[in-house]
Amino acid sequence: MSAPEVEVRRSRRRTRTVSAYRKEGRVVVLIPDRFTRAEEAEWVATMLGRLERSERRRHRGDDELQRRAVELAAQYLPPGTRATSVRWVGTMTTRWGSCTAATGEIRLSDRLRRTPAWVVDYVLLHELAHLVEPNHSRAFWALVDAYPRAERAKGFLEGLALGDAGKSGDSADGTDAGETEA
Repeated sequence: MSAPEVEVRRSRRRTRTVSAYRKEGRVVVLIPDRFTRAEEAEWVATMLGRLERSERRRHRGDDELQRRAVELAAQYLPPGTRATSVRWVGTMTTRWGSCTAATGEIRLSDRLRRTPAWVVDYVLLHELAHLVEPNHSRAFWALVDAYPRAERAKGFLEGLALGDAGKSGDSADGTDAGETEA
């Protein structure tokens, strides 16, 4: 695979920060004007690496999701807990995820692709726990809350739901998207 075309833009107003983004098939790197050629080369390499890692995180596929589900189930749920399929879906607009316990199918909203991996893990574990406890009983929440970042992920999702509701003009109250449940 060939290296992407890189356009470096220097700015006198930019004093310390460096940023990069993709535009029309190339990578644009914004740097302070005072940088030497060596500093420029170093920052271009750094920013290409950061951009690549960021894009990899955003493009987690169904296979990666399935692999992660196996790991989470083994770590937090009773032996033998296994989903028959785990996949991303773009049609889910009011929930973060869903589980059909009868068939073992788990679906996660594409909206989660922009979240940190630990948030995706929380939603995935929430849906996997439905394979053990199909409702939101105390036993269910005990399974989910064993995840160390459960409370943090719930808060993250609440904030994301409120932000999404604000963009669309809808109220987050009374919808699954505004609740902490996955």
